[in-house]
Amino acid sequence: MSYKCEVKEQPAQATLAVRTRTSVQELPQVLGQAYGAIAQYLGELGEQPAGPPFAAYYNQDMQDLEVEIGFPVARELPSRGDIQAGEIPGGKVATSLYTGPYSEMEPAYDALFQWMEENGYEATGVAYEMYLSDPEETPPEEWQTQIVFP
Repeated sequence: MSYKCEVKEQPAQATLAVRTRTSVQELPQVLGQAYGAIAQYLGELGEQPAGPPFAAYYNQDMQDLEVEIGFPVARELPSRGDIQAGEIPGGKVATSLYTGPYSEMEPAYDALFQWMEENGYEATGVAYEMYLSDPEETPPEEWQTQIVFP
């Protein structure tokens, strides 16, 4: 499968997120809990997400993933407990759109890494995934994930 890879400028984006550590096996439950807690808090604030949910991966240790789970928001909002205000940094990003189940995403990452290397780009170390499809309403083979490397 081929992947369209590109570099673009991205503005900084305010977020509300939970940063935690988990194994890849526990990741679906951890993501669901974090998204649910943030969605509830947004509702209490009378706010809506300003885009699709995301996860930022700070390492690649599948038994001890350091991950930030959240939503972009329209403006800076107050933190509460584990839910912290933050931002997705602006600047140059390399990106590729992956379609399919999350468990089969590795070739898309490999293609983006290879494209970046061939074009003289280097990732800052954080990998973002923007989840464009609702897994409860879309079959896994149609899930769309935007992979983004600052």
